[in-house]
Amino acid sequence: MPLPFEATREDKSSEGKQKNVFIENRVATPFGGHNKIPIFAVLNEALIMFEAPIKNFSRNKAFPNWELKAVFFDMDGVLYDSMHMHARAWTQAMQDAGLAFDAQDCYLNEGRTGNATINNAIVQQWGREATEEEKQSIYASKSAYFNAQGPVRPMPFALELLRLIRSEGKQIFVVTGSGQRDLIDGLNRDFPDIFHPDRMVTAFDVKHGKPHPEPYLMALGKSGLEPWQVLVVENAPLGVQSAAAAGLFCIGLNTGPLAPEVLSESGAQVVLDSMQSLYEHWHRLPADKS
Repeated sequence: MPLPFEATREDKSSEGKQKNVFIENRVATPFGGHNKIPIFAVLNEALIMFEAPIKNFSRNKAFPNWELKAVFFDMDGVLYDSMHMHARAWTQAMQDAGLAFDAQDCYLNEGRTGNATINNAIVQQWGREATEEEKQSIYASKSAYFNAQGPVRPMPFALELLRLIRSEGKQIFVVTGSGQRDLIDGLNRDFPDIFHPDRMVTAFDVKHGKPHPEPYLMALGKSGLEPWQVLVVENAPLGVQSAAAAGLFCIGLNTGPLAPEVLSESGAQVVLDSMQSLYEHWHRLPADKS
């Protein structure tokens, strides 16, 4: 299967040793042109997508051998192709309340709980904390606008990847800042026999949403595993920051309109352009050394 990436430039240290490889994604961005994605990998005869980033991450954290036993997935923009719907709903609900808010704000706030998103906007624009009534009213409006857009589609290749991971005997968690019951309840409909209630962390479970590490630390505690046994899949800068703050290896999926560098700068060790890329290259993950 041909690789969807092409190496465009190598960075070398003063000793001439290869340090980073910049990969160009040949899929056009929503704004035209093509993305260049920095992936911390080495180029030998073939592109090694995961081994070098994992070794570097483990060495920097003083972790023992890689032993992947669980994968923590964000929900919107990872499992569901839903972020454009959230962007429209948030924009309309916020503007109805007299708050300036656009699609870019939505993507930059993705991962926060709804209450935190509303409170931050009111603090920044009105100089005070949001009242409970304001938070409930705006979030209810946002949910109504979202639901009026129709059914949410699962992200292409999400189910295939989930089934593959399940066949390998690994734990699968969803870690989301969402508080929309219909989306959370729909996981079992759209991804049957994959998710279990005791392996979910949502806005209803945490005091601090992303980028705070609490959501991923809670999932880690539920899993009973160590940080070097977990991989996070995220699409949002705040989600990547949350995973990084929890000390977890993170793959960023650039499924939105933000520049891919935003994910790597937020702490993603690897950045890919789609769930399909992750599914097709899953076999490149280093074998469990346990």
